Amino acid sequence: MSTSNQTSADEKDSYTPKKWNLGILGDRLTDEVPGSVILLSSAHKRNEPLGLQHARARTSASSLPSPYGPPARSRSRGSRRSSRSRAAEKKRTKDGKFILEPQPDDSANDPLNWPALRRDFALLSLGFYCMIGGGMTPILAAGFENVAHAYNVSVPQVALTTGLYMMGLGLGSVVASPTAILWGKRPVYLVAIIVFLLSSVWCALSPNYPSLVIARIVQGIAVSPVECLPSATVAEIFFLHERAYRLGIYTLLLLGGKNLIPLVGAAIVQSLGWRWVFWIIAMVVGFCFVLIFFFVPETFWDRTPMPRERHHHHHFHMPGTTKQSEQAGNKVDDDITPLSPPVTESETTQNSRVARVGFAPEPEHEVAQSKTATLRQDGGDAASSTITPIDLEKQATPSSDSRTLDPYQEQADSDQMSFIYTDYYRAAPPKSYVQSLRPWNGLLVKDRWHRVMIRPFILFAYPAVLWSSMVYAFAVGWLIVLSESVSVVYRNRESYNFTSLQVGLVYISPFIGGVLGTAVAGKISDIIVRFMAKKNDGVYEPEFRLVMSIPIALSTSIGLMGFGWSAEEKDLWIVPTIFFGVISFGCSLASTTAITFVVDSYRQYAGEALVTLNFSKNIFHGLIFSLFFTHWLESDGSKKVFLAVGGIQLGCMFFSIPMYIYGKRARMWTVRKNLMEKF
Repeated sequence: MSTSNQTSADEKDSYTPKKWNLGILGDRLTDEVPGSVILLSSAHKRNEPLGLQHARARTSASSLPSPYGPPARSRSRGSRRSSRSRAAEKKRTKDGKFILEPQPDDSANDPLNWPALRRDFALLSLGFYCMIGGGMTPILAAGFENVAHAYNVSVPQVALTTGLYMMGLGLGSVVASPTAILWGKRPVYLVAIIVFLLSSVWCALSPNYPSLVIARIVQGIAVSPVECLPSATVAEIFFLHERAYRLGIYTLLLLGGKNLIPLVGAAIVQSLGWRWVFWIIAMVVGFCFVLIFFFVPETFWDRTPMPRERHHHHHFHMPGTTKQSEQAGNKVDDDITPLSPPVTESETTQNSRVARVGFAPEPEHEVAQSKTATLRQDGGDAASSTITPIDLEKQATPSSDSRTLDPYQEQADSDQMSFIYTDYYRAAPPKSYVQSLRPWNGLLVKDRWHRVMIRPFILFAYPAVLWSSMVYAFAVGWLIVLSESVSVVYRNRESYNFTSLQVGLVYISPFIGGVLGTAVAGKISDIIVRFMAKKNDGVYEPEFRLVMSIPIALSTSIGLMGFGWSAEEKDLWIVPTIFFGVISFGCSLASTTAITFVVDSYRQYAGEALVTLNFSKNIFHGLIFSLFFTHWLESDGSKKVFLAVGGIQLGCMFFSIPMYIYGKRARMWTVRKNLMEKF
């Protein structure tokens, strides 16, 4: 680590700490790494990422809006006076307390400019739907024996339906995420809810066991958007200073669904029968469709930062709407160059917009090439005032005889993104409520579906993502494993002989543990981060989050071993139930830490990383363990099984040590390889 760098007036956007005190090893290639942040610095009044000049700009599509402003190099081109004037012009909240981040466009169609009540209605509607969807994994936990008796099959066979449902969740997220990126989240939500409703009816009417298995797989595919899209929706409609509270509401609803829906399901199983569980779910999902349709419009909005050296003063004019737009006070953000659609034959060609998300501006030769790349459009009569983004999408695709012969342009046409939707609505008059109900808005991002689909799997080559995937899979997976075993443990006539309702009431314990874990994880982690950053010359490293591995390993291992031991020893029912809550507490710590660590390490790939984590949880843990766990539990007993499971958890958490030591080098290695942008 070089110690000679000094912070100067001309380079105030870069910062090299004098030393590293906490043993996160660095070498000459890892002096500044994306993910490292100046957290506590007296010389710098704001938090900012380090190592922007090392990382290439992102060129691929993502489900999450860009978390970065314009690149540091372009910001530092102007004088300090102009920089201060631009900072002073930033929009703030009405009370002036917070600078709005991200900065909203001067358009009523920008989701960040929607009324607060409308955005909160969208959050609550989506959160309620996520609560129902989140509780579908263990929905039959208390009724396994009832289903086994109805179909004359074994309890392990019924438990397998949970694993196959999770397989559907994993496969569905791989399909739902790229589809939402290219065509929007609203059509994905609406189609998924319809399939969810139909599959619930299918489950209720299933005449035999194979039919129930297939219906549960389809149901898992339909519910998958609940896991991979809502966090992106929240990020699109709330400012940074609003997100923590709103994400807490979403997390609480999702967590409540996973633990309280099985309780409701148990009451229904005991009073009406297990088939009525799915009938009532179908009715509630129908209500969710009404909520999503009327209160959750399309939230996509392009906020891709554009380097200033590529800035051109073009304005987006739609025939028949320009005058209305001027009267409404809508204008194009000066820092964003929109793609102008063809209007007349006399209109000149202009540069296609190549979206860059992330860090440094592209090399100078790429900038020069991008300036010479043009997009020729076929003209024609003036477009009508009722033209839509779908029509623009068709017009914005150049024909073979009008395309330039520039090879770079051909690559841009096929590989880069074209934000027709945002460019249209940025200058258009405000949408009416009826217009916002439109379920389909055409192609939002120009990219290839299969390339967007494969990117979450590329992240398995990133050590930080691989570690987070393992921790997250075990964190959520053990709760699923327990949902498959509570019926075996508590309804056993030789031990507790619980009814279905009593088994459902057991889920109050993990609900309380999960809420405490979610509340404590963020507070304790933030205290540790601030302390370690202070000892590290004010510089935050994502690896500081890995210190939470200690309480995670202790709570989950003790909880798992204690649950199995006390259940086989036939201790008072409250003993294994308390251990169930301890497991849930540790799993909440683990899931929160895993997500925070991976997002802090690769914020520009956060959308794909969430898909990677959920795929790992559903396939590598949920499905695989369901194939043998219930048989293993019946043959060896709960003590031996859960002692082994606790040992597996403890052994896997030891991988946090090399991750802490070599994590910084690993992050820089992935930046040098730039694997994601090759797909």
